[in-house]
Amino acid sequence: MEPRIRVPFPPFNLLHLLVISTLFITKSTSIPHQLSYSKYCNDVVEEHQSTETQYSNNNFLRLDKAVYSLGFQNPQFNFNPISSQIASFTTLKAYHTNSNNIIKINAVLNLIGPDIVSYFSGDVHRRNLRLVKVRPPRFEPRRHAGAEFRLLGFWDMYTGNICMVGSGSVSLLRSVNVVFKFNYPNSSVLDTCLINGTLESMMPAGSGAYFKPVSVLGVSGTGYNFSYIGNEIESGGFDVYDDGMENVSIGLSGVRGGICSIITWGLRFELDYDKYHCEDASCSFGMVGDEILPRFMSIKVVDCLEDGKVRYILQFSNESYGKGLSFYPLTSLVAEGEWDEKKKRVVLVACQLFDKKALRGCSIRLAFSFPSSLSLKRRSSIVGKMWSTETKNLGNVSFYSSANVNSRIKGTSYEYLEHEKVQNFCSENLNSKGKKGTYPDEKSPNLRFDMMVRNKKGQMAYGYASPLYIRDRFYTPFENQWNHSSTNGYINVSYVISFKTRDEFEFGGKIPGSKMVEISAEGVYNTRNGVLCMIGCKHMSYEKFQKKRSLDCELVINVNFSPLNSKDPGMIHGNIKSTREKADPLYFEPIEFGSSSVTTTQARESIWRMDLEITMVLISNTLACIFIGLQLFHVKRNPDMLPFISVVMLVVLTLAHMIPLLLNFEAVFMSNRKQNVFLGTDQWLEVNEVLVRVITMVAFLLQFRLLQLTWSSRNNHESRKNLWVSDKKVLYISCPLYVAIGLIAWFAHLLQNSHTKTRFHIASDNTTFWGALKSYTGLVLDAFLIPQIMFNLFYDTHGTVLAPLFYIGSTLVRLLPHVYDLYRAHSSSWFYDKIYANPGMDYYSTMWDVVICCGGILCVLVIYVQQRFTGRSLLPKRFRDDVLYQEVPVITREQEIF
Repeated sequence: MEPRIRVPFPPFNLLHLLVISTLFITKSTSIPHQLSYSKYCNDVVEEHQSTETQYSNNNFLRLDKAVYSLGFQNPQFNFNPISSQIASFTTLKAYHTNSNNIIKINAVLNLIGPDIVSYFSGDVHRRNLRLVKVRPPRFEPRRHAGAEFRLLGFWDMYTGNICMVGSGSVSLLRSVNVVFKFNYPNSSVLDTCLINGTLESMMPAGSGAYFKPVSVLGVSGTGYNFSYIGNEIESGGFDVYDDGMENVSIGLSGVRGGICSIITWGLRFELDYDKYHCEDASCSFGMVGDEILPRFMSIKVVDCLEDGKVRYILQFSNESYGKGLSFYPLTSLVAEGEWDEKKKRVVLVACQLFDKKALRGCSIRLAFSFPSSLSLKRRSSIVGKMWSTETKNLGNVSFYSSANVNSRIKGTSYEYLEHEKVQNFCSENLNSKGKKGTYPDEKSPNLRFDMMVRNKKGQMAYGYASPLYIRDRFYTPFENQWNHSSTNGYINVSYVISFKTRDEFEFGGKIPGSKMVEISAEGVYNTRNGVLCMIGCKHMSYEKFQKKRSLDCELVINVNFSPLNSKDPGMIHGNIKSTREKADPLYFEPIEFGSSSVTTTQARESIWRMDLEITMVLISNTLACIFIGLQLFHVKRNPDMLPFISVVMLVVLTLAHMIPLLLNFEAVFMSNRKQNVFLGTDQWLEVNEVLVRVITMVAFLLQFRLLQLTWSSRNNHESRKNLWVSDKKVLYISCPLYVAIGLIAWFAHLLQNSHTKTRFHIASDNTTFWGALKSYTGLVLDAFLIPQIMFNLFYDTHGTVLAPLFYIGSTLVRLLPHVYDLYRAHSSSWFYDKIYANPGMDYYSTMWDVVICCGGILCVLVIYVQQRFTGRSLLPKRFRDDVLYQEVPVITREQEIF
C-alpha cells in the first residue's frame, strides 16, 4: 500500500496561520500605516526610531485612580458625581529610542461607565437636513459597558508630554481610531500629581464614526514624592490638634497591617459643624464645590506604604454615592500624610486642585485619631478634625466614622455611663420571671439576630441587632474570652441596631424609604430569664443647614430571648419605646420587632420540611392523575353516563392543570429568575421540579381527554339540547356566585391583614391584588364539585355519573394541603419557604382551612346523595317534579284503519 501523501498546508492550517499572523501584526509595536502618528502627534512629541532595548520598568506610567467625562469643554466641572465613570491607563511595553529623553510605549486605555456604547457608536448624524438614527443592536447593551483602546506613541521624559494613536472596540460593537494626549511628569508632588488628558477622534466632525473629545482626569501612580507632609510636621502645623487628643488616642502597634488595615477604601465619615463659626460670608465650605455644608466624607486610597505614608482622595457629598469608585473633582481633595507614632494620629495635607474661580491651594489640614474608649454617645472608633491655614478659615469641623460601621481597633475599651437610667427603666423587666430553661450566654451567637420591625400603622422595616461590647470586651461569639462568669446572671452589654425602611416609616417623624435608621444602645442582659433591657440613642437624620447631628437618647429597648431548649429556640421579640411626652415632636408610638434569624435547629427542621413538602407535591399530583384515570375507566365501562358530566366542571379542572404549565413555561424565559430556596446542592430540587411539571402535564392531558369525550358524547346524545341548556344555567349562576364569593373573600382578607399586628411572618404574594386573585383561583378549585351539583339539580340526573374514587379522591387532594397547613401552623413557628400548601396559590389560615375543609366534605356528601337517589333528591318534594310538556303520540288515519 502506497503511503498517503500529506499536504503541507491544508486549507484549515492555512486559515489558522493567517489568524495567527493577523494577531501578531495587531499586537506588534509598530504603528499601523493608516494611523499616521506624525499627522496627529508630531506637534506634541516628535516620532523617533525605537531600539530593541526594552525599558526596565514597563509599568512606570499608570492611571488607576482616574475618571472621565464625555464631550465637555471644562471637564473638571462636569464629571458625574453619582455614576461611576472609571478610567484606567496601563503601560504594556516600553522601548528606548535614538533620543535619550524619548520613550516609545505600548499601552491600553479602558473606560467603564454608562452611555459608553451610544457615545462611541456615532449613531446620530445628519443626512439631507433630516435626522437619521441608525438602528441599535437587537440585544440591549449592558448598563455599564466598557471601551478598550490599544495605543502606541511616545513619551517625553523631560516635558512629561505623551501622545498616542491607536484603535479600540466599544463593547465589541465597532472599532474606532483615536488620538490620546496627556501630560505625565516623570516626578510629581501633591499639587502637581493631577493628570489631565484628552481622547479625540481621528475622523472629521460630521462623519458617522466621529465623537466629541473625552476628558480623562486622574492622580499619578508612579514617581510621586512626599514633600509637603514632612515640612508641615517639622514646622508644627498640626499642633492645633494637640488639645489632649494624643492622650486619649491609642496606638497601632498590635494592629496587623497598621494604618492600611484601619483607614481603607470606602471608609465613610460624618461631618460635624458644631463649632463652625464664621461671620464673613466668604467663609464657606464652597472651597470643595457647591455643597455649602457637605455631610459626608469618604476615603479613596491612592497609596498606603509600609512606612506609614499614605495618599488619599477625599470625596465630599450629601448623599451615599461617596462610596463609589469614581470621584467628583470639584468636591474632592487630594491629600498626602503619614502615621505619627509619637502622637498616635494620622496627619494629612490636602490640596484643592480645581475651583470654579480657577483657584487652587494646599491650605487644608486634617488629623485622624483613635479614641481609647467608646460610650453610648461616642461610638466612633475613628475621629478627626479639619481646618485651613489661610484667613478663609474653616473653623472647627469635626468628623467621625458612622456608629454601626466601626473599624474595631484592638485595645479600645467601653464605658457604661447610663447605669442610673437603666435601673430606673429596666429593673422591673430584668427581675421578671421567665420560662424555665437555659438562655443564651455572653458567648452565644444568638445574641446577634436579624429582625423585622413593625410600627403601629403596620409599616415594615428590616435590619439587624448585634452586640458591640459584652462587659469590657468586643463581642466575639464562641470565643472563651471571659475567665469569670457572672454569679447573679446580670451582664453589661452594648448594642448596635440598624434597620432600613422600604417606604415612608413613622418613627419619631417620617423617615423616607431606603433610609437607614441607626440606634446605639447599652444596658443589662439577664442570662437567667433571657431579658435584655437597654437605653438607646437614635441618630437623627440631618436637616437642611443643620450644623450638628443630634441624638435622641430618650429610648428604652426591651428584648426577650426564648430558652435554647424550648420548642422555638430562635424566637426573639421586643419593642422600642419613647420616654418623651406625647406632645413632644420626637415622641413615637412603640414599635415592635421580631427575629428573622435562623438557628441551627430551625435550619435542620426547614430542610426536612422542604423535602417532605416536595414529596407531598409529587404524591398529590400523582394521585390526581390516578383519580382522573379512574374516571376515564369508569366512563369507558359506562358510556351512557358520559354526557351527564358537567362541562363547566371539566373546563375548570382542565384550566387548573393548564395554567401552572403556562406559568412555568413563562418562567423559563424570564431573565430575572428569582431563586427562593438555596441549598448547597440543589439538584434534588431541580429534578423534582421537572417531575412536578411532567406529572402536571400528564394530568392536564388526561383531563383534556375526559373533556373531549364528554363534549363528543353530548353531540351524539338524543337529548343534547336539554344537556347544553342545563350547563348554560350552571354557567349563568356560577359566574355571579364566584364573583360574590371572591368579593367576600377579598374583604375578609383585608380585614384579617388589618388586625394582624403582633405576629411576624414572611410576606407572601397574596398581599397584592394579583396575588389575592391567584389565591382566589385556588379557592374556586377547592369547590370544583359545585358546577356538577348544580347540573344534577337542573337536569335531575340519575345514576353514578362520577366515579366515587374520582370525586372523593380529587376532593381529598384539594383538602389535604389545608389539613397540613393546620398542622404546620401549630408544629413550628418558623419556616423558610412554603412549597406544599403555598399561600400564593390558595387561602391558608386557621379560619380558611376549617371553612374549606367543611365545604369540601359537604360537596362530597351532596354528590353521593344525588348519585344514590336522584339529582333533586335533596330538594323539598314540591320542587322535585319539573313541569314538562310530554309528547302525545299522534295516530294517523292509516293507523286508525288498521
